[in-house]
Amino acid sequence: MAADILIRNGEIWTGDPANPRAEALALANGRVVLVGSEEAARGALSRDAVVIDAGGRTVLPGLIDAHNHYLATAEALASVNVRFPEVASRADLTRVIGEAAEMTPPGRWIRGVGLDWSKFPDGQPPTRDDLDAASLGHPIIVYHVSVHHALVNTPAMRERGITDAVQDPPGGRFVRDAAGRLTGLCLDAATDLILPVVVDIGCHGPNFHTLLPGEDTVALLAEASQVYLAAGLTTVCDPQVTRRELRIYREAAARGLLGLRVALMPLSNHLDDYEAVGIAGPFGDDHLRIAAMKLYADGTLIGGTAWFSEPYGPHGEFTGSTYWNPEQLRDLVVRAHGNGWQVGIHTQGDRAIGMTLDAIEAALRAAPRLDTRHRIEHCGYPTPEQIGRMAGLGIIPINQPNFLVDSGDDFIRHLGQRAHRLQPIREELDAGIRPVLSSDAFVSSFRPLDTIGAAMTRQTRNGVPIGAEQRMTLDEALRAHTIDAATAIGMEDRIGSLEPGKLADVAIVDGNLARANPERIGSLSMWRTILDGEVVWSAESAGARAG
Repeated sequence: MAADILIRNGEIWTGDPANPRAEALALANGRVVLVGSEEAARGALSRDAVVIDAGGRTVLPGLIDAHNHYLATAEALASVNVRFPEVASRADLTRVIGEAAEMTPPGRWIRGVGLDWSKFPDGQPPTRDDLDAASLGHPIIVYHVSVHHALVNTPAMRERGITDAVQDPPGGRFVRDAAGRLTGLCLDAATDLILPVVVDIGCHGPNFHTLLPGEDTVALLAEASQVYLAAGLTTVCDPQVTRRELRIYREAAARGLLGLRVALMPLSNHLDDYEAVGIAGPFGDDHLRIAAMKLYADGTLIGGTAWFSEPYGPHGEFTGSTYWNPEQLRDLVVRAHGNGWQVGIHTQGDRAIGMTLDAIEAALRAAPRLDTRHRIEHCGYPTPEQIGRMAGLGIIPINQPNFLVDSGDDFIRHLGQRAHRLQPIREELDAGIRPVLSSDAFVSSFRPLDTIGAAMTRQTRNGVPIGAEQRMTLDEALRAHTIDAATAIGMEDRIGSLEPGKLADVAIVDGNLARANPERIGSLSMWRTILDGEVVWSAESAGARAG
């Protein structure tokens, strides 16, 4: 049983509009007991309560990431880092992968994560020849930063039986050179055919459900949990789960290695399976539960396959693509909604958002239901008219402002003035919508303070403002990463704010957020993280282990 805890002398932000600030916080039996004065908090606890003097630091509800590929991030942390600026050219890619190959037994797969060729001097994607130059003795996968695309080398293609004669699958494409030879670059659903996947998901989305030989995925998850807790995260929602991920999460939970609360969004390729056994989210407990069902509309904005009404790109070369035609997406959403599911639909371009809204409207007509909380994941470029429709339908946009930092300079180059209306959070707030902030890790940083800082500043990596009029205030950003995120995963009755009776999840920032320059918020770290009333991470303990 966790000890009683009194938190005092901090800037306590509760997330409760009726009681937004407090002097002290009392925790007992894994719950919040009292939020108020220090005298009242002391009186609510036993005499031997542990006293945490926050020293003027900001005290928050445990932070919630409503769109975070937790297991995939754990695998990415153990993979080869090919992100910019570590890899800023094709030569860099060959060098970094070659160094990894020298340390990897021959024949074993090598996985790289975070490739972004838009930042290369020529802006051109590398090819399998660049990976072949690194090693012909290993099959190699290198994921694009969006995770929608992947580059493989010749041994990987050979192992998967892929030749130049392969046909493009629905929702994807194999890139070829002028002679028709495969370059090794696989877009969207084409990844399903060329990677060592565990589950065939068809054209239900990009397939990163791989299993490399020799990996202990539960151990990787346990290691990642400490990194997440160090960032103040106490709950995450994995937005793309197949039977592979579900098995690993269940095993980690059974072995006490899950680390934090996890909500799962089964991918729509499993809709038939869940329908057959009569299960729909929410289903599970406070530590591992099934939430919404995940579907895909279009491709990736970062990778040039988001579906816009007008082409984009430096030369207007990006026309976008979809995983389904409008009728197919509508039928999937109608079925999922009719079975009682909340849905979360990956949607980026305005044309795709129109398709998604039509599908949700059709579902509500077929089976009227209140408080569906259907989600649009990313919600990159909704038009003003579409924002009005979203408000009327009670849709929750799940945004990732880190993208504006990581790829904002590319967005401005590719979209021009349209880039300044990407993730129009201020317009959504003005329409009465409660947008949610999230990371989309492993695509971007999983640290909530990075996300909050990005939402407040809206500046690109090069310091260029991108939609400055859409900036959030600190209170708005905190709410979007706590109670509104909890609402998006159906857990606002137990987490997301510091209120009596709720689970005792707390994050203490090593600094004062209200006094910090928004541009510096991302540089702050956590001091304590509390889950179920127990201190599960502290800066001092982490420093001692590192020493």
